[in-house]
Amino acid sequence: MVNSRPNTPVLVLAAGASRRMGRAKQLLGWGRGCLLDQAIGLARVLSPEVFVVGGARYPLVRYRCKAPVSGWVYAHDWSQGLSASLKAGVSALPGRSCGVFVMVADQPLLSVDGLRALAEAARTTPDQPVAASYGDRPGVPAYLPRWVWPQVMALEGDQGAGVILRDVRARRIRIAGVERDLDTPEDWRKLFEA
Repeated sequence: MVNSRPNTPVLVLAAGASRRMGRAKQLLGWGRGCLLDQAIGLARVLSPEVFVVGGARYPLVRYRCKAPVSGWVYAHDWSQGLSASLKAGVSALPGRSCGVFVMVADQPLLSVDGLRALAEAARTTPDQPVAASYGDRPGVPAYLPRWVWPQVMALEGDQGAGVILRDVRARRIRIAGVERDLDTPEDWRKLFEA
């Protein structure tokens, strides 16, 4: 486990309705638990302090998730899009937080080495945003220092941190597995055929 720096928790965003999957993808079976349990385990590579943002099917998702976390955050307006989840999570962080790592619950194949590189980059340059590289754009997992949080709070609709990471020229880190998110039953089927 790498703790990038004290007071830098992780937000695992797991509030979506999974409409394209047709059921709560956070609860799809993975190993001895579910997809959300896997995401929490990967989040611990970044920090021992992990918070999960829930929304759709919140009580069920929280009840079925077995991995212990530092706290659960309910995004009351989760249906308004990704920005609502991100804002709810950032608003609920402890006041001592210097920055935050952001992950999503549907990237089970993230490279642990890549996550360690992200944590190391955040530790060595704590005022510099850092993000996974998606080739032509930055995305999650990402590290957002506290100075960008006002921009997070200004997001609307289904916007995530990607636009902010691009605008602030976040340092990009290659993290294998970012391209393998799970949105549809076809994605799920292909995952096990590979």
